[in-house]
Amino acid sequence: MQAIVPLAGMGTRLRPLTHSRPKPLVRVANRPVLAHVIERLREEGVDEIIGITGYRKEQIEEFFEDEYPDLETHFVEQERQIGTADAIGLARPYVDGPVLIVFVDTLFDADFDVIRERPEADGVIWAYRVDNPEEFGVVVTDEGGYMQRIDEKPREPVSDLANIGVYYIRDPELMFEGIDEVMAGDPHMGEYFLTDAFQYMIDHGADLYTASVDGWWDCGKPETILETNRVLLERGESSEPEGRGLTVNHPVRVAPDATVAGSEIGPNVAVASGAEVRDCRLRDCIVGEDSRLVGCDLSDSLIGDHVDAEGVTGHAHLGDHCRVYGR
Repeated sequence: MQAIVPLAGMGTRLRPLTHSRPKPLVRVANRPVLAHVIERLREEGVDEIIGITGYRKEQIEEFFEDEYPDLETHFVEQERQIGTADAIGLARPYVDGPVLIVFVDTLFDADFDVIRERPEADGVIWAYRVDNPEEFGVVVTDEGGYMQRIDEKPREPVSDLANIGVYYIRDPELMFEGIDEVMAGDPHMGEYFLTDAFQYMIDHGADLYTASVDGWWDCGKPETILETNRVLLERGESSEPEGRGLTVNHPVRVAPDATVAGSEIGPNVAVASGAEVRDCRLRDCIVGEDSRLVGCDLSDSLIGDHVDAEGVTGHAHLGDHCRVYGR
């Protein structure tokens, strides 16, 4: 099966980490967000990825070459960030049948069996029930669970099913026809939205079934990626670190070749490969590869790769190769 994976965004809300890497390669539970998504897709039988790249595209391509050499991949650059309809439209030359579309701003717990259970559906849109629908694009369905429309951040409650950016399209040609229609018109809020192409499909007789997911975790902001890290650690990504004078408050995940000594870590701490943590206290933190923390007392912090920090206290978001020395 093929999957289209948009990867072009700059990830401005995750700066300074995204100054030196694309957002899909930011780590959660010691693995890039993109790795979590790709491995979930491989479980479903996806063996071909069409990546829509942009910001720091070389790193994305190198990641696939190094980590998934057995996957067939095609990369198309989105030169201008003008919307999701434009991004998916760029994949058209490579799509030759039913296709999954997965945006990697989030991780999800979706049951893909619905694709086989609903052979009469022209596509599936996965959604998550939320308490604050006014903050999301929400899917409005009929009594049978088929999409009628998607409302972006409705002022009045019309649905509690948030659109999570995971789709299956059985008839891609009708979708691309809809994208052509959308791109021929004026942008909405400065962008061309893929959901408008889905509306075109519905208006032309397509049935798009709405399936609920059991879990949906944002990876687009510092506070939400830390929460996602906590969820993944609690769901089985935790490990038992070893070190002298070490106090561990689970869940934590420490890479086998990381060094942690004389420290109290956790809960909700991930320490990546090659990192060194000495005489520190860390809570709700993600520490990148080959970083060195000495005498730090940190919480709710994102630490990039190759960071050298001593005596830093409080909250800190440090990009790759930072050097910070406290008093």
